Parts: sequence; structure tokens; C-alpha cells
Amino acid sequence: MDNLRFRALEMAMKRQCREVIFPDKKASEYFGELTFNKSAMREYLTEEAFQQVMNAIEQGEKINRRIADQVAAGLKAWAISKGATHYTHWFLPLTGSTAEKHDAFVDPIEGGQGIENFRGSELTQQEPDASSFPSGGIRSTFEARGYTAWDPTSPAFIMDKTLCIPTVFVSYTGEALDFKTPLLKALYAIDQAAVDVCKYFSKNVTKVFATLGAEQEYFLVDTALYMARHDLVLTGRTLFGHASAKDQQLEDHYFGTIPQRVMAFMQEFELEAHKLGIPVKTRHNEVAPNQFECAPVFEEVNLSVDHNQLLMHIMEKVAKRHDFTLLLHEKPYSGINGSGKHSNWSLMTDTRENILSPGKNPESNIRFLTFLVNILRAMQDHGDLLRAIVASAGNDYRLGGNEAPPAIFSVFIGNQLSGLLDLIAKSKKKVKLNTETDLDLLKNLPKIPEILLDNTDRNRTSPFAFTGNKFEFRAVGSSQSCAPAMIVLNLVVADRLTKFKDEVDKLIAKKIRKDDAIFQVLRRYIEESKNIRFEGNNYGKEWIEEAQKRGLTNHSTTPQALKALVSAKSLELFKVNNVLTEREMIARHEIRLENYSKKIQIESRVMGDLATNHIIPIAIKYQNTLIKNVVGLKGVLDLKTYGKLSQNQMETITEISEHVSKIKTFVNEMEEARKIANRVQEPEEKSFTYCDHVKPFFEKIRYHVDKLELLVDDELWPLPKYRELLFVK
Repeated sequence: MDNLRFRALEMAMKRQCREVIFPDKKASEYFGELTFNKSAMREYLTEEAFQQVMNAIEQGEKINRRIADQVAAGLKAWAISKGATHYTHWFLPLTGSTAEKHDAFVDPIEGGQGIENFRGSELTQQEPDASSFPSGGIRSTFEARGYTAWDPTSPAFIMDKTLCIPTVFVSYTGEALDFKTPLLKALYAIDQAAVDVCKYFSKNVTKVFATLGAEQEYFLVDTALYMARHDLVLTGRTLFGHASAKDQQLEDHYFGTIPQRVMAFMQEFELEAHKLGIPVKTRHNEVAPNQFECAPVFEEVNLSVDHNQLLMHIMEKVAKRHDFTLLLHEKPYSGINGSGKHSNWSLMTDTRENILSPGKNPESNIRFLTFLVNILRAMQDHGDLLRAIVASAGNDYRLGGNEAPPAIFSVFIGNQLSGLLDLIAKSKKKVKLNTETDLDLLKNLPKIPEILLDNTDRNRTSPFAFTGNKFEFRAVGSSQSCAPAMIVLNLVVADRLTKFKDEVDKLIAKKIRKDDAIFQVLRRYIEESKNIRFEGNNYGKEWIEEAQKRGLTNHSTTPQALKALVSAKSLELFKVNNVLTEREMIARHEIRLENYSKKIQIESRVMGDLATNHIIPIAIKYQNTLIKNVVGLKGVLDLKTYGKLSQNQMETITEISEHVSKIKTFVNEMEEARKIANRVQEPEEKSFTYCDHVKPFFEKIRYHVDKLELLVDDELWPLPKYRELLFVK
């Protein structure tokens, strides 16, 4: 049968597992071989140049032009030795993806010959066209000038024979046009604020690093099936599709044996990731069929953000080699788990101590409590901003269902820690924290080592959960860059720590003992942040009512949530801490609104096209077949027999007519609503118009299309079904 769906299925069923060719050496021997890491710098740089680069990385010192030329020469020699022919500044524009413009090393010289060249000026700065990147009105389309500038804290790497140099991206007038610029500023703020507070407990701490481990969830689908689904190709998600009889309800996919073809894909992308120094550590099946997860070892936040962006690119590239398409959309399939990017965040001192790991002595206990309470207070102040920063059209479909946290922002720290904080708030004496409870969970199996029971269980419904020595920010979407979440998270904590120190210092100035001053402020913070703490089920209806009583916001849509980006409180926060100006914040708000409107517009147009030009014609074709059959039966059967046999078919014919009629009506109404939305010029009003007047038609149209899927002959249905997308390996 000439049906694209069946041709795609046939191709998918014939797929063979692609062989992965591994290097003839251990992973530790090729790990980072394509990055200009410390080992490569020692080999290719002069001692003077090496020391300046290390000072820039560790202390933020500027590299002078003479040394930049030396670094460029060494970097070029290293890159060419690895087969590189081009170089590019690699940056993170406000599209949420990455950008690069390649230039060849080779320059022409006399006699029709060439020479490889790479100068310090080309390393430190370039001028890509800034006119076509999102700027939120900061740049006019005729103002093309923008600058990229080298970020030495993230090592250069080689991708596809191109030397990639991580950079910031700013406008001609100095405004940030990227995520890295404000991220570096936020990380500087948390470093300064956290060091100042740490010195209450130890003079040895001179630097604090924010760390991040980003767990990446994703789906795989056979490329042939993907190409037969226009909605997947154009929007990243299935706009139609009735639930499969079996999907994730048996939970048999979770942590199950990884399919052979998927394993080959995982092995190859891990191989490429390790060569680039990306510390991918964990892989496993996720809950939904054909859903998987990989997770790295913790790294410094700026490096981790770059590595996650790289990892997504590598996974997409390698998936194609295995005839898979990687789906990073937050909700590619209705009714089953969506995909997130659980961002595990903590703070590490230059003395190699995890600040969020409860210690075993009074000093570290107090420090832990101090930071814990300050984080809670920061979340109480800016929970709406944390919700806003993860808002997107894709994440709106995910948040609140199938293990994704809800739109209400709250913090889980566990009953033991919560009880301890309540005790501290009531007590006038210092309370010693018992960091671990020894519990042999497996005492009937003496060969298995004793397990230490953590102070907290893992609340999978909480947007921001403490998990023993870190916070897990679970609301970040799978396709999103970690950078915006890390900018806001580190900034709000830095701001609160700065205010905390000011308050404590004022009490000390009044001759109050340091420890007493610290606990006096902590007790107040504990009381003031009570509303943000929640230990129960975030999915429960009771929590929605309780959250409202506590004054917590419940912004279920992106246009609602994004208002927090430009509230007076948020604008002041970014301005005072020198991370983003008011103009830059307003620009980012406008970009996010425009992106949302465009995503809903695209989904609406694709849905209308599929329904009108693919679904309805097939439904009518099948309906006509049934009508011909009914007419034919009348000519060969007696009236009584005909009446009985034709009744069921007439019911089906009627059902098809009703669904087709509803689809036509709703598509027409949706198109009219879209025309109205398109005439709106102001970005926020436009986003609300799309959200409130166009998007509501999606579920109405989908309902009737999915009902038709159950009625129409399987051999005629044009779109690969859920049972095929999710279960064909």
C-alpha cells in the first residue's frame, strides 16, 4: 500500500544495529584529548603564557595582548596537530542554542601559496553579524555590529575539525546579547558573597565555586517514523495521537535493559563526549518507552553549561548516524512522562569542601545551616522569578504532570531538616545537627555493605528539592539551556548572602557575639521563609489551596509567569548586582514573549494543515467506503438482515461525520483567532492572545482527531501511531 506511514514502518523494522568503533585504549587515556586543557596548555604554551591563562581562570586577571599572541600560537599548533583546519568563536546567543562562524587558518601568501595563521587578536575578539540574533529591541536590524570575546575559563575544543573558542557575545554598545555574559557576572557575585559569609567560620576559604550536574532526559524515535510525522518535524511534539494500549503503565521500561540499537547510540555519543572532556557518567532507561537519561559528574557551573550545550549537539549528531532522531521537547507525547533537565546545584570552596554537605563538627554544621537558611530565604523572595526563568511553550505542557514539578514554586528539604529549622527558630540556644543516621537497611543480607540512610528522601514532585548535599532544580526543561536558571539561582542566593552579612555585621557592631548574631538573623529568616517550604505531595489539589493561602504564585502559563522577569523587584535585583541592566532585562522579556507566540503560532498552523489536508480527507475516504458497503448490502440482503448488519456501519458513518464537522469548525475558529492574534503588535498582549484564544483550540481539535484514529481503517491512517513511535526499536 502506498502509505507513507507503512513505508516508514517498514524502514524502521529493517534497521540494523550500527557498529561502534572504540579507540584501542582506556577512556581515561582519551578523555579530554580534543580540549585545550591544562595538560595541553603545559605542552604548547610558554611558562609565562601558561601562568597568565591560569591566573585568568582562577583569579579573573586580564591577559595582555602580547601574551594573547603567544596563547594563539600555541593554540593553533595544538589544533592543527589534531587535524583542525578552521577556527570559530563559539557562543550562546539568546536563541537558547549555540552559534559559530568558521574561518580557515590558512591565509594566502606570495607565489600562490598559503600559510596557517592565527593571531592573538583573532583569539580574543571577533565581530559576528549581530543583526539577525534576538535582541529584544536592543539592536535595530540595520545595526549589525556585535562582538565576541574569549572566555578563558571554558577551554577551547575541537569539533568536526574546527577549533571552537567559547566566548561572550555583546552588542556594539556593550549590552549582553548572550547567556554567558550575565552567567559569569552572577557566578562572580555568588563567589564574592559566599566567601564573605564563609569567613565567619574559616579564614582559609578564598573562593567559592557554584557547581552543576545537569541530568539530561530525552526521547529517541526512528528517523523514518519521525519524517512521516510532520508535527514532530515542525514543532518537536506530536499534536495528534491516541494513547497506545500499553505505554508506561507497567513501569517495565524504567531502569530496564537498554535496547541494543540504543546502547550503540549511547556508547558512541559518550565516546565523543569523553574526547571533549564532558564527564558523562550515568545512562539508563527512563519511565516512558523510548525515553532515556544521561547524567554527568558535577562541574563548575560555567563549564557545565557549556558542556551541556555541547552534549545536546553531540547527541543529535550521533543519533542521526544510528537512524534515530533525538527529541528534546519537554512533552513530545501526550499522556506519558515529559523530559526535564534536572539541574543539581551546590557550592564548593577552594578548600574542596561542599558547603551544602552537612559537616561532622559544630563549625561546618553552622556554616551548612547558614547557607541552607539563606537559600530558603532567597527562594521565598524570588520563587516567582525561578518559575519565570524556566517558562516556555514546551515546558507549559510538562509542568505539573507525570513526575514533573508543578508551576507553584516551593522547596523540599525533608522532615528532619525542616523539624530542625523549626526547633532553631523557637530555641535561643545553638542546636547541633546530627548529619547521618546509621541504618543497616539490608541486615538480612550480610554480604551487602551497610547503607547510610540520608537525612532526606527524594521528593520527585518538588520544583527545588534538597537531596543530601545539593539542591535539585527539577523544573528546568529538557530543551532549555541551563544558563538562565543558573544565572537566576546564583544571583538570588548571592543577593541574600550579601544582605545576610550586612545584617550580621550590624549586630556584631552592637557588641553582640558573632555566633549569637548569626543565629539571631537565621531564626528570623527561618520564620520568614516558612511559606516556601513544603514536604508533601506537590501534585495534590490540597497543595494548590494551601499554596494560595501562603501567598505563593501559581502561574501555569508562560505569559503569566514571565511578568516576574520585569517586576520592580527583579529589575532592582539584577541592577544592584551588576548582572543585567533594566534595558537588558526588558529585552530578554520581549524575546521570551515573542518566542512563545511564535511557537504557538507554528503549532496552530501545523495542526490546521494536518487536520485539514491529511486527517479529514482520509476520514472521508474511509467513510465513503463504508457508505458504498452499506449500499451494496442493500442490493443482496433481505430488508430485515440488512437492517441489522447496516446499523453498526451507519453508527460509524455518523460518528465520523460528527468528528469531521467538529474538526472543521474548530480549525476555522482557531484560524480566525490566530488572525486576530497576528494583528496584535505589543509582545505581551500578543502572547496572552495566543495563550488564551488560540491555544485552547488545540485540545478540542486533538480530541476529535484522536477519536477518528480509533474509527478509521488502520491501513488508511496517515500518521505513525503512538504504539509505533514508542515501541519500534
